Amino acid sequence: MYEYELYRSTSAELIRRADAEREIGRARRARRAARRTGRRDLEGQVRQGDRSRFAPAA
Repeated sequence: MYEYELYRSTSAELIRRADAEREIGRARRARRAARRTGRRDLEGQVRQGDRSRFAPAA
C-alpha cells in the first residue's frame, strides 16, 4: 500500500510539473507573438543578403 501511495504522489508531482512547463511555454509564445504584432511582422525577422556564411560552389 505504501508503494502505491508513493507512486500516486510522484505521479501527481510530475503532472503538476508538466502543467507548469506547458504554461511557461504558452506565456513565452504569447509574449513573442505580442512583440511581433507590435512590429507588424507576422513571420519574424529574416536576414537578407547574408551570403558570406557559405563557400562558393565549385
